[in-house]
Amino acid sequence: MIFQQIEKSNERDKVSFLPHTGSIMFSGIIAAVGRITHLSTREAGFRLHIDAGKLDLDDVALGDSIACNGVCLTVVATEGNHFMVDVSPETLSCTVGLDAPGEINMEKALRLTDRLGGHLVSGHVDGVGEVLRFDPVGDNRLLEIIAPKEIAKYIARKGSVTVNGTSLTTNEVSGQVFTINLIPHTLENTTLNLLKPGSKVNLEVDLIARYCERLLSAEREL
Repeated sequence: MIFQQIEKSNERDKVSFLPHTGSIMFSGIIAAVGRITHLSTREAGFRLHIDAGKLDLDDVALGDSIACNGVCLTVVATEGNHFMVDVSPETLSCTVGLDAPGEINMEKALRLTDRLGGHLVSGHVDGVGEVLRFDPVGDNRLLEIIAPKEIAKYIARKGSVTVNGTSLTTNEVSGQVFTINLIPHTLENTTLNLLKPGSKVNLEVDLIARYCERLLSAEREL
């Protein structure tokens, strides 16, 4: 495993060794809803100042990863119940929800001993989808999303997909369009209750689908 060295300053300078970001994983189970309070302009991109809300930052060190609306970002500073992350122009160009103040879904990176309640999520957004429907069905909501054509093939009926960092199970899939049933618990504990037709969302497809495609294509190439 590749390690990177991060310096952390408090009473004295300490050195901690953290896994390279390529090995960091999430589960898609949202731990808390936070809020981007403001953005500081940097030479390239922005620094986001985030109110962590109910997310416990006691064990968060500089260099740790937190998924914000499904995007794996590195903590560059902490102050009380706030933390800061830097977002590059590249990240801003292929995601939504990180370029202005507002509420975001948050999840700290998994430990090897953590329970996997959702599915394995990398925090690397594959594309941006658009909400077509957000209709009440009793206490639930029927969420219909159209995915970009290049990633729609990875989304399967009763499979897993990540929407704004939230691990969800698809009900139906037709071409680029898929539907999801959102239960009250999900609506109450994530920002998905703010969605409406026309909203843009970050999508990450199931890693298993990508590996299956690679295995099949490799067989043809060899």
